[in-house]
Amino acid sequence: MTEHRIGTREEWEAERSKLLEREKELTRLNDELARQRSELPWVPLDKEYSFETEEGTRTLAELFDGRSQLVVYNFMFGPEYEAGCPVCSSIADSFDGVLAHLAARDVTMICVSRAPIEKLLAYRKRMGWSFNWASSEGSDFNFDFGRSHTVEEVSSFLEGGASPGVSKFAAECGTDPAGFLEEGPGLTAFALADGRAHLTYASTARGLEPLMVYYGVLDRAPMGRNEGQSPEPWFRRHDEYATVG
Repeated sequence: MTEHRIGTREEWEAERSKLLEREKELTRLNDELARQRSELPWVPLDKEYSFETEEGTRTLAELFDGRSQLVVYNFMFGPEYEAGCPVCSSIADSFDGVLAHLAARDVTMICVSRAPIEKLLAYRKRMGWSFNWASSEGSDFNFDFGRSHTVEEVSSFLEGGASPGVSKFAAECGTDPAGFLEEGPGLTAFALADGRAHLTYASTARGLEPLMVYYGVLDRAPMGRNEGQSPEPWFRRHDEYATVG
């Protein structure tokens, strides 16, 4: 028998109405935050970056693909990884479906990782994706935007030892905790103006949750995220979950 509080439909309606007011407050706050994001100053980039893509070498400006806005998702897939990060993989599962809609609003979206382009394309094929993916191997791009870390930085991260989650994900990527933590996820937005790329916005950590569309659904499911007080890493690549019947 369920241990959750049981009530009448009338009680549910009354409490749902109160919750709706809070949800509307959050919607209005999100609108305000979106406005503030759009008003951030644009920072012109003086440094040239090059990337390896399926079509050959491209500059950052060329990654815009003829549009004025570019959104880059830094996907955790380092040079020594044998497979992409399971969490980044869960996020990327939603990308193909939004690309046409973004393009209609003059936005190009692309993933960038430091692994060689051959590894990225092979993994993309395994996962059944089609979005554009670029390798920043040999470039300062990831480091300049805080998405990759030096050996010294990683050593400081691991002074207290690796968490079980880091150890688990590292093994699933075919590397060790130090190698795994050399990479980090992030979303960075750029604008192209007067032929020059400008930094406009960046986010990481829980700021990436809007890209994790399954969380929006779980937050509205009866048991919510159901991850416990000390969440265990439950993410899998979509081809690694047990069959759900």
